[in-house]
Amino acid sequence: MSSKNPYILAIDLGTSGPKVALFSVVGEMVGSEFEETPLHLLPNGGAEQSPGDWWEAIRKATRRLLAQELVHASDISAIAITGQWSGTVAVDQECNAIGNSVIWMDTRGAPFIDRLVRGALNVEGYAVDKLIKWISTTAGLPGRAGKDPIAHMLFLKQAQPELYKQTYKFLEPIDYIALRLTGQFAASYASITLYWLTDNRNITDVKYDKDLIKLSTIDPAKLPDLKPANSVLGHLLPGIAKEWGLREDVQVIMGSPDTHSAAIGSGAVRDCETHLYVGTSSWLNCHFSFKKTDLFHNQATLPSAIPGRYLLVNEQECAGVCLQFLRDNLFFHQDELFTGEKPKNTYQIFDRIADATPAGSDKLIFTPWLYGERAPVDDHTVRGGFFNQSLKTTRAHMVRAVFEGVGYNSRWLLKYVEQFIGRRADTINMVGGGAKSTVWCQIMADVLDRPIRQMKDPIEVNVRGAALLASAALGHLSYEQIGAHVPVANTFTPNPDHRKIYDELFKEFIAIYERNGKIYARLNRTH
Repeated sequence: MSSKNPYILAIDLGTSGPKVALFSVVGEMVGSEFEETPLHLLPNGGAEQSPGDWWEAIRKATRRLLAQELVHASDISAIAITGQWSGTVAVDQECNAIGNSVIWMDTRGAPFIDRLVRGALNVEGYAVDKLIKWISTTAGLPGRAGKDPIAHMLFLKQAQPELYKQTYKFLEPIDYIALRLTGQFAASYASITLYWLTDNRNITDVKYDKDLIKLSTIDPAKLPDLKPANSVLGHLLPGIAKEWGLREDVQVIMGSPDTHSAAIGSGAVRDCETHLYVGTSSWLNCHFSFKKTDLFHNQATLPSAIPGRYLLVNEQECAGVCLQFLRDNLFFHQDELFTGEKPKNTYQIFDRIADATPAGSDKLIFTPWLYGERAPVDDHTVRGGFFNQSLKTTRAHMVRAVFEGVGYNSRWLLKYVEQFIGRRADTINMVGGGAKSTVWCQIMADVLDRPIRQMKDPIEVNVRGAALLASAALGHLSYEQIGAHVPVANTFTPNPDHRKIYDELFKEFIAIYERNGKIYARLNRTH
């Protein structure tokens, strides 16, 4: 059974909770719903979420969305999946999650990965022979901060041996959701990458590498089957189809992590077209035609969601979450000084305050490394802060300094992205929740000294990308046509009057890291 007006149900499993949205096959969003899920931060770098919470939130959001009857249920022909990357869900053979998911923020695997990657002769903490093997085979290598799934699995193997023994398969969060929808245990060429156990040299036929699996000590039987991100995983399970009122022949697309979906949803789909994502975390990525690695700045080309293409991948740990930190931990923290309700429009107030504060924030510098950093430095001990405060420093300075500090961090990464691709990024497509702020878009343009294109509906970039990927996978669009279906809302050009102050403060931003790195290491070393 097919529909003359097919629609795609897209699921984005974010760290704060899942968003569920309906899209036409040309990327027009009809409606969306969001359901929050809790995050559990544990001692010694632990960060977990409940897969059960995820699934219940998806069910609630989906039922609310479909109850609005924005489209006829029979016109929904496919489900697309995207979401947080670098997480680990242990599941049994009956498709049940065993315990909580270890997510991308978790560093408890750091000591185990450190032992795994070291050897007699080391470069940047990696044994030379292991480093060469990983880079030549996968294009990257496990981060020593312990935040990759290979580190999660080693942690579970050593710290929770019974859970490890009971595990039938280890899955990424999005692949767990795909399992709940279809009953199929699988991972995509894109989602599996951070296991660092695959041979990515043939981008059309990614396979597990026996030598890397042996090196990792992970049981190969616990690894899922591999499929391209644009493949049809299967049909929606009958019970779920009945619960949601959908057809049983609805196709579930394998899907891709949020990083890959955002690259598509940003409209920057041609080689070296750059997009800046500013959400909870941030990245500055682009598609690429061949495999390449920058070991020293923690970025590499990994399998893309687009068939036959690579994606330059990097990540900056904290971006939009820095504003949340400012709101919840400093300005409106519940204690004896404040017991009221925090403003519901806090971020809009922040925008107005930042816009009214002079560029440079009276030379107050904020460093956004509140949970360590990944790129352009892989350093889980570095921490954030406000530098150069005086008796004249106000809350307004602090607000704008946070916007600018995330901008300085992005400029730091941009330098190495442009070196990597061998060209200047003439314009940058900005997406994510941060791109809703016109003030932040202008600050990014000024700090980066590049035109910033604010894409339409930037906060929908992940679900839009997942839907467009599904549309292309099912033949409704070509991959080359995707960019034409992602409109630009506004373009922000750099203000030349701000060039001098931002060049000066960016230089000092880098100096803060370089001169304080050893202090952070001593204060925050966990092993």
